[in-house]
Amino acid sequence: MQTNTHTQRIKQPTVRLRAKRARLSVRKWFFTAIMLSLGILTVLPFFWMVSTSFKTPTEVFVYPIQWIPDQPVLEHHIRVWTGENSFVKYYYNSLKISIIGTIGAVLLAALAAYGFSKMEFRGSKAMFMVYLSMMMIPPQILFVPKFIMFNWMGIYNTHWALILPGMITIFGVFLLRQFFMRIPHEITESAFIDGAGHFRIFGQIMVPLAKPAIATLAILDFSWHWNNYEDALIFLISEELYTVPLGMQNFVMEFNVDYNGMMAAATAGLVPMIIVFLIGQRFIIEGISSSAVKG
Repeated sequence: MQTNTHTQRIKQPTVRLRAKRARLSVRKWFFTAIMLSLGILTVLPFFWMVSTSFKTPTEVFVYPIQWIPDQPVLEHHIRVWTGENSFVKYYYNSLKISIIGTIGAVLLAALAAYGFSKMEFRGSKAMFMVYLSMMMIPPQILFVPKFIMFNWMGIYNTHWALILPGMITIFGVFLLRQFFMRIPHEITESAFIDGAGHFRIFGQIMVPLAKPAIATLAILDFSWHWNNYEDALIFLISEELYTVPLGMQNFVMEFNVDYNGMMAAATAGLVPMIIVFLIGQRFIIEGISSSAVKG
């Protein structure tokens, strides 16, 4: 009897542990199914866009949706890159603005974030809060002052009207400052003792440690420059200066819309963003892996 009782006492925790593991497993599969469903819903519009770019005009509004066309056509993709309204010049303009703007924005944001996080001076926190409060100002309010200033500077209807304002990113300064503050002050203090200056500490210590944050900011800032429609619409007049978002207007006719051509152009417009994401993702993963090893 005592043996049976002792055996039952041993089995009870085991049964409870198995039940707990089963509940955790069910909960894990449940949340995985939800996230998978949400992921599929997010990807469906992009899949429809790519599918539509290979359809004929009569197949665009067929219901139910035909996700894979019976006879895919390349005519719309060829038309995007050839002809009078070729997207080559729009691509070049967008790449020029996005690359220069992103490099400038990341560099200036990193320098400002280093100053706010590692260079202590009176009123630094108050100055940062005032700077951060500028995020509450809607960008549409600044269109008229920007127009007057750009016209006075002589950069209206040039790409510099999009590049220079894009180099100032309040969110980027906030993001990198928060990352720099996580780096121990002992590292910078040791560098100062060894005779290093601020620029050497910034370039040889802070920037390599901040690769994940810098890559994240670069991806976000590049996507913002690439998809910037409002600024390009207001500050660019000449058609040869148009960017990819403005070039999409060529597919809106007077009485109809060329959805096939628009979807082909939009599909091509995703390629640079995907490339930038894949490049930046590598640095993010390397940063997380090295942090995990050091930890």
